[in-house]
Amino acid sequence: MANTLNTEHFWMPFTANRQFKARPRMLVAASGMHYTTDDGRQILDGTAGLWCVNAGHGHPKITAAIQHQAATMDYAPLFQMGHPKVFEAASALVSIAPEGLNRVFFCNDGSEAVDTALKIALAYHRVRGDGLRTRLIGRERGYHGVGFGGIAVGGIAGNRKQFGPTLAGVDHLRHPLDIARNAFSKGLPEHGAEMADELEQRMLALHDPATVAAVIVEPIQGSAGVILPPKGYLQKLRSICDKYGILLIFDEVITGFGRLGTAFAADFFGVVPDMITCAKGLTNAAVPMGAVIVRQDIHDAFMDASPEGAIEFFHGYTYTGHPLASAAMVATMDVYKEEGLFDRAASMAPHFENAAHSLKGLPCVKDVRNLGLVCGIELEGVPGKPTARAFDVFLKCFWEKNVLIRTTGDIIALSPPLIIDEQQINQLFKAIADILKSQKAVPELQAAAV
Repeated sequence: MANTLNTEHFWMPFTANRQFKARPRMLVAASGMHYTTDDGRQILDGTAGLWCVNAGHGHPKITAAIQHQAATMDYAPLFQMGHPKVFEAASALVSIAPEGLNRVFFCNDGSEAVDTALKIALAYHRVRGDGLRTRLIGRERGYHGVGFGGIAVGGIAGNRKQFGPTLAGVDHLRHPLDIARNAFSKGLPEHGAEMADELEQRMLALHDPATVAAVIVEPIQGSAGVILPPKGYLQKLRSICDKYGILLIFDEVITGFGRLGTAFAADFFGVVPDMITCAKGLTNAAVPMGAVIVRQDIHDAFMDASPEGAIEFFHGYTYTGHPLASAAMVATMDVYKEEGLFDRAASMAPHFENAAHSLKGLPCVKDVRNLGLVCGIELEGVPGKPTARAFDVFLKCFWEKNVLIRTTGDIIALSPPLIIDEQQINQLFKAIADILKSQKAVPELQAAAV
């Protein structure tokens, strides 16, 4: 395949296209914990695809549900029509959601979920007669997808700099990463909860709380390199939002569906937001789907403000609640419950943590951060070659160790399927350790923007 496949026409997302096409890394099949490459190698998946294949690849129950639905009804519109499976899917999602979050708006991925949640927040205040609340607050190094709303509240410069102004009236809290005080923390950092006070002391003092509609944060900032909230940080954000009537949105696209050993990070932290955005593990990535889970009174405000027979919320997508995605979601929720995968993730977390922190003291390891089955390994960069050291580890893991990892800047991010076992955890971290030990003090590495 590698010798005959024409790669020139596909413009690849978040990829150094020229570098990739010079030596393509092709995956042609997947099962359980492994991908198969076009040269026949078995690659251990250390990232659950892109944080999304929580139940492992090719689960037969999910595959069968999609096949059955495709044979029964391939598509149905949800503008003024319905189909049973989408209502079943919404009920299945609510059954594991935090108490009080019991209305679901479906979309197609995490980016759309974020834009949907932001629109709900802005419109909610307006239908309540509080139209001054138009400001949105995100966080530095936050990732909320690639829609214009998501990159506006997001705080990753590379996702914004090419596109000029985005939404007006957006500001950003500082992120809570503090390596100087919290390096090599096992689990939640001890120091930094006071960073949440910036919302009240700086953001609201600057803008007036009466103008702020919502605050959106990832409970764990994943794409920017696994930034964990210090103990008490999220609780402080919740308290401040409550004090000033501001909606709190948790972006749980990464943390949802067992990553921390609970259904949602909201459960793990004991903090219930007003909305949760989710995607990825929602369908085990078998069919694209996203969702916003909303407090009932937010939903009811739209119902109460609109005349009978009128459309209450002018928003939606052609593929909202697609029958195949709905079938995949219902089957995925069943798999999580029947196989106890959230509990399995919790039981694997201590071994995962110990394996992650075994990297401490290896060449160029600056920090290790972990919680549940997610880990960030921050490396000292090569002078003048940002991203090069971590990308070198990525390439060598793939070509030499048959392991798939993910990098962001000079940070390695790991988030394996929840079905991973202790031997596979050992294999994953040993591969990284071997490569770090083999790197020269100042290696001649191939720089790449990822």
